[in-house]
Amino acid sequence: MSSTNHRHERVSEEIAHEINAMLAGELKDPRLEGSVVASEVRVQPDMKHARVFISVKGTSQEQADAIKALEHAAGFIRHELMERLQLRRLPELHFALDLSEERVERIEQLLREVKQDEPSAKRK
Repeated sequence: MSSTNHRHERVSEEIAHEINAMLAGELKDPRLEGSVVASEVRVQPDMKHARVFISVKGTSQEQADAIKALEHAAGFIRHELMERLQLRRLPELHFALDLSEERVERIEQLLREVKQDEPSAKRK
């Protein structure tokens, strides 16, 4: 792995860690209460932008509200990250809903349905 890739990976992990620390108690927005976690951060190679994937347990409305709250707090979050990580340049943050867990749950549900249908298909 090149040192550049290692650096991007390290910065991504540090950003996720610090955002999760903020979500655990420093961000006081009621829309961020409950199970809101930065599940993954992807920093672009030029270090100008980072996509922060957010996992939210809740309804579609609660998920949308959490993303809006984070977008509203992006300036504060970025300022805190600059102080904590002491980077020369911090990527601009873009928040997105992490739907991977929902996709996994849906696939598992479909597999269960297929398994339930198998015995009846074998009888025919």
